[in-house]
Amino acid sequence: MNDEAKPAAAPAHTRKVTREEFLNLFVAVMMPMFLAAIDQTLLATATPVIAANFGGLRDSSWIVVAYLLAAAVIVPLYGRLGDRRGKRRMLLVALAVFALGSVISGSAQTMTQLILGRVVQGLGGGGLMMLSHALIGELVPPVERIRFQGYFALMFSTASISGPVVGGVVVQHISWRWLFLVNLPLIAFAAWRLMKLPPGEKHPQRGATADIAGHLLFAIGALSLLFWLTSAGHRFPWFSTISMALAVTAISSIAILWWHENRHASPFLPVELLHDKTLRLSSVLVVLFAASMFALIFFLPIYLQLGHRVDPQTSGLLLLPVTAGQVISAVLVSRILRRTGDPYPLPLAGMALTCAGFVLLAVMPPSLWVVIVLGFLSGMGLGSVMPVTQMVVQTVAGRSRLGAAMANLSLARSTGGAAGTALMGAVVFGLIPDVDRQSLIQQAQSGGAARIIAAFHHAFLAAAGVAALGAFTASRMPRRKLWGPSASMEKE
Repeated sequence: MNDEAKPAAAPAHTRKVTREEFLNLFVAVMMPMFLAAIDQTLLATATPVIAANFGGLRDSSWIVVAYLLAAAVIVPLYGRLGDRRGKRRMLLVALAVFALGSVISGSAQTMTQLILGRVVQGLGGGGLMMLSHALIGELVPPVERIRFQGYFALMFSTASISGPVVGGVVVQHISWRWLFLVNLPLIAFAAWRLMKLPPGEKHPQRGATADIAGHLLFAIGALSLLFWLTSAGHRFPWFSTISMALAVTAISSIAILWWHENRHASPFLPVELLHDKTLRLSSVLVVLFAASMFALIFFLPIYLQLGHRVDPQTSGLLLLPVTAGQVISAVLVSRILRRTGDPYPLPLAGMALTCAGFVLLAVMPPSLWVVIVLGFLSGMGLGSVMPVTQMVVQTVAGRSRLGAAMANLSLARSTGGAAGTALMGAVVFGLIPDVDRQSLIQQAQSGGAARIIAAFHHAFLAAAGVAALGAFTASRMPRRKLWGPSASMEKE
């Protein structure tokens, strides 16, 4: 074992972790987390250009949906296997699959091939963030993780701020394909650093069997629901036979999945965690948070490029207020949480602020300054949710169920992100159903952008409704002090 890795080998759950010990661990997991974080914003500015290469702006939302759906299907498996076989080992597997998906995506010649590559990339990316957080949660006690929150903030700020800027510059001056191919040397560095860590704890479960039926039911239900949501109204009428068939397939698959998972010995979905009200509502909150965030991050550059006729590089720069707001908010709420130990008011205020930002984006006159200010406001709201929710879930779930709990959170995030992107696309393209991609671009360039802007404003209102549901869900969370002398569940 490399001497550099020894200090982080197995700290006691209550032992204070030194800065050197934490840095050894953080350097190893930083790159997988960075790759997962930057993927949120890197492709946002590239979407119109990719659609121009392959055609079909209506299908461009599947660049995100395919990735998130694949991540949602696979992430519970990573959680289970991480608990049973070691989180470091499964993180290395996730990096290898992510590398394969990056190669396929970077060499794609059609939109179908690109979406296929994104599916493979999602099958790897689904484990990057979740397993990295789980590995840190296994080796570092909760209050110590808050103490080192500045390092996480630095990593996320670097990924969030560089993503839209780098994406816009690369797309405008080089080629969008390098947004995928540049992952390969970064993945090699991540794998090298991870090999220096100890394998971590294992919590094998006797008699555990693979839940293949659960995976298939989830994939069928989610794919049917999202395809119906993104296609009804322009590929086929809402009340057509194919529309009804998709809706029935989605509802029945999800219903059978829930019945099946409650009876399976090793369910694909960690349903046993959902019996705890805090964990259940945390999952719902993350679904609604991710739906709001991905709708904003993916469609705001498209709105700017089509509605305000800015170039990809400028649209990337105009996404910076959103990511800056997220980073600043994440740092602030982490400090508040460390001092008070009370997570309850933070995501509630954050989702309410996000809702207000979306409403104002929808009703105020279109202006780049409005987008900048309200993008920052919405980002501030969104940045307050995940740091707090992750800490709550890690604390409530306990060490033996940490992988499954973080997998459940990642599943909620991926599913919510896919649903939010699909919903936003359905509203936008449902309001402009009689134009194909080329005529839509021509309308924007010839000064007929009012109809496009109006469609996006309706979509912002829909996103505001999702954020309002998130605020309501946060208000229903049980009060819990995570640490301190009064750390206990309070009465509702």
